[in-house]
Amino acid sequence: MPSSQPSPARGRGSKAAWIRAALGALLAATFGLAQAYAIHDDAGQVTHFDAPPARIVSLLPSLTETVCALGACERLVGVDRYANWPQPVQRLPKVGGGLDPSVEAVVALRPDVVLMDSSARAAAARLRALGLKVVALQPRTLADLRRVTERLGELLRQPQAADALLRRIDAGVQAAAQSVPATARGQRVYFEVDAAPHAAGRGTFIDELLTALGLDNVVDAAMGPYPKINPEWVVRADPDLIMISRQGAAELARRPGWAQMRALRQGHVCAFDAAQRDILVRPGPRMAEAAQLMADCAAHRPPAEK
Repeated sequence: MPSSQPSPARGRGSKAAWIRAALGALLAATFGLAQAYAIHDDAGQVTHFDAPPARIVSLLPSLTETVCALGACERLVGVDRYANWPQPVQRLPKVGGGLDPSVEAVVALRPDVVLMDSSARAAAARLRALGLKVVALQPRTLADLRRVTERLGELLRQPQAADALLRRIDAGVQAAAQSVPATARGQRVYFEVDAAPHAAGRGTFIDELLTALGLDNVVDAAMGPYPKINPEWVVRADPDLIMISRQGAAELARRPGWAQMRALRQGHVCAFDAAQRDILVRPGPRMAEAAQLMADCAAHRPPAEK
């Protein structure tokens, strides 16, 4: 009858294998699940896990932030070039962009799973072909944010942490909405995402936050989620309020016709610094902070000091 313990005759290799197996079982027990499980991602792929991943590479800042918000920051071993929050991820190896990661650098980190945007199909296929597990998720709307957070909770075996995080986000967005005075509601807002310029259109999480705060997005639904905008179109739309990066705000008055727009004449332009912009454009765990930044802008209050 075979023994459940390695005998000296089996050699050091067998003993090492037994130790690795024991450590794997201990990790699974620590996270409360010793059985295998499967994760269904937004690319239609099903990935099987024998234990919660202990080494994670994340190629999308919002996913990186969510992993950390769920209490698993120490499991990250690599991130994309744009990841910069929370502070511990700044020390991690950077493996390129979300759409064009360095496959060699990712493989060298020996991840148990790679998290990435589901639109990065080519990169995901290359990583899977090399035997890596990939979970592709795509947070684009507030509903997506909820689903992605829950999915990451399942992956990390932290479902209660995911539920608690979502409750905090919901409460924070509601508090931000309540802080907008009645006189500030109904303002027509132009939210510029980048200097191309691209705007946040209808149906995006940015548009949904504006709506939750009682504000109106000037971008028409037919223009798509993040349309490239003709600056003359914005002049004709004549928004009451402009939300834009600090870099973009510096040259607004030089755009033809913009100096005469009511938002510029009345000083109703909110110029967000780089750190604030990251909060605003990433559909992740800092969504309540994004809502409060927008609410303070709508009420013409300066951002709260940190």
